[in-house]
Amino acid sequence: MGTGDPVYRRYRRGRPGPLAGPVVAACVVLPQDFDLLGVDDSKKLSEKRREHLYSRILERAVAWGIGRRGPEVIDEINILEATKLAMLDAAAAADEMLREKDGSTMEHVLIDALRLEALDKPQTSIIRGDSSSVSIAAASIVAKVTRDRRMIKYAEEYPGYGFERNKGYGTKAHYEGIREHGVTPIHRRNFLKNTGY
Repeated sequence: MGTGDPVYRRYRRGRPGPLAGPVVAACVVLPQDFDLLGVDDSKKLSEKRREHLYSRILERAVAWGIGRRGPEVIDEINILEATKLAMLDAAAAADEMLREKDGSTMEHVLIDALRLEALDKPQTSIIRGDSSSVSIAAASIVAKVTRDRRMIKYAEEYPGYGFERNKGYGTKAHYEGIREHGVTPIHRRNFLKNTGY
């Protein structure tokens, strides 16, 4: 299980992540013979490569689930706790898909960097798991593509911030958009506190 928004790691180091948009997590259950070449940490792949792998991963996966939490939740409970909730939702969705397919559930969950106290399954937290576990890497790709697609849709709803290019990160165009148009409902207001906006 992983996310396409590495902000929870940056949060722990005191560095900001995206200033806008939800946190998205994915849980992917892969078959034992999964051998799709190129699956790696989503941040190491080009957007085109991620899009290509996303479809292939979902075609080959035994089950998968997506979880997300919006900016209002991130502002209320912080990005780390919002990430955990998104991960729990992703795991529950993947488990539900498994139950519908054959009545089974996940026996053990691999998680990128975090421990989910509320998860009622055996779990292993792997630091930089998206670089060392194919299932975590696959989940990070699914989460990143899902989030990026959502930000592209937000770019149509909130033009002038460059969301289709920056995906909510604090680029020059994004800051100029905030100066010109103000803060949108999808902005993480707590992330803007130290930026002067």
